[in-house]
Amino acid sequence: MSKDDTQIFRVIFVNQGQVFEIYAKAIYQSDLWGFLEVEEFVFGERTQMVIDPSEEKLKAQFEGVVRSYIPMQAIVRIDEVERLGVARITEASGSNVMSFPLPVPSRTP
Repeated sequence: MSKDDTQIFRVIFVNQGQVFEIYAKAIYQSDLWGFLEVEEFVFGERTQMVIDPSEEKLKAQFEGVVRSYIPMQAIVRIDEVERLGVARITEASGSNVMSFPLPVPSRTP
């Protein structure tokens, strides 16, 4: 992928027993400790003949959202991809997906 192309990231994270796979143009570490900021969500074009209900549910859930803060321990994987895939929600039950434990910061006086 050349530098002139727009970067697209696939972000996979766990949320309330479900695995979310979303696509975005901008991701970065938040100023809020322990969170990842995701902006500029990208979904498939509505011109497709086949509509994925899972993707439609995600579109509705993120409609009007400018920026989302996702806890770092919920992140499963982040990939920079060459082309847009299908955003989806799948059940995490029966999966071997587990959150990575993060240390709790100590408070200094």
